[in-house]
Amino acid sequence: MNYIGSKFKLSSWIQDEIKQVVGDDLSDKIFCDIFAGTGIVGRTFKKDVKQVISNDLEHYSYVLNKNYIENHIEIKNKEKYIEELNNLPLIDNGFIYQNYCMGSGSQRQYFSDENGKKIDTIRIKIKEWKENNKINSNLYYFLLASLLESADKVANTASVYGAFLKHIKKPASKELILQPAHFIENDNSHQVFNMDSNELIKEISGDILYLDPPYNQRQYSSNYHILNTITQYDNFVPKGKTGLREYNRSNYCKKGEVHNSFEDLIKNAKFKYIFLSYNNEGLMSKSDVEKIMKKYGEYSLETKEYQRFKADKTENRNHKADRTYEYLHILKKDDV
Repeated sequence: MNYIGSKFKLSSWIQDEIKQVVGDDLSDKIFCDIFAGTGIVGRTFKKDVKQVISNDLEHYSYVLNKNYIENHIEIKNKEKYIEELNNLPLIDNGFIYQNYCMGSGSQRQYFSDENGKKIDTIRIKIKEWKENNKINSNLYYFLLASLLESADKVANTASVYGAFLKHIKKPASKELILQPAHFIENDNSHQVFNMDSNELIKEISGDILYLDPPYNQRQYSSNYHILNTITQYDNFVPKGKTGLREYNRSNYCKKGEVHNSFEDLIKNAKFKYIFLSYNNEGLMSKSDVEKIMKKYGEYSLETKEYQRFKADKTENRNHKADRTYEYLHILKKDDV
């Protein structure tokens, strides 16, 4: 998924830097990704560590990580379910079509009419199978994650769901084909949570804590509200032109709250090694972070230049102003 703040391109660098500090052998370590997003960093470490603890307040993130992180044992015949879902007769009275497709009269165009109907058809069938105990929790999250990513590929947006496009773009005109969201299989069990990070940190412990909070005032709940609607598939009255649902407002997106929330998280963390990804355009300055982390142990910093996120892939990405700096703030915490 094309995701704001995604660490897909930085995951190898992050992994190398963490191993430089902690050591190459992480097989006895518990790794926590507490602002997980799409789970790229947790997936990177899943095969190397004893356990991954993954968390995010957004429900779509919870679904993705229940599949990619918590699922670790082969699910038999899962392709059969994918095939069946791809071949269902379409319904036209589902929530996505009725509220987010132009043909229903909603005046919103997040998906083509056919793709909106297919999202509804598949989502309702997955829900029915779960309620009738035809599928277990592991298969449920695998299928739901598969739907989420497949729907995202045909969304009629400029990557985020803050607005839809007036005309159906070429990728959005293609038929939605449900593709399997394959996960890494291994022998270790993993945990996934859907909680406020500052509350969860009081309940868990481990060895490596990786932090990738929101950098600025953009709220993930509003930018990806359609994904939450697909995963939760609940009844509500969409608001405004973009059909928003009620959404979370993170303290990490508030200039007046972020410093206190961040220090509270560090103070309560029962992890020896803490790594914070944050860029040079964040609400907290580099010196703000350093000042807070130094209170709790030995601090250091690594920096990497990279290309910023852009919704419009056709824009020139080579312009100097399009580049930014990712900071990896490192803390070896005292008295853990």
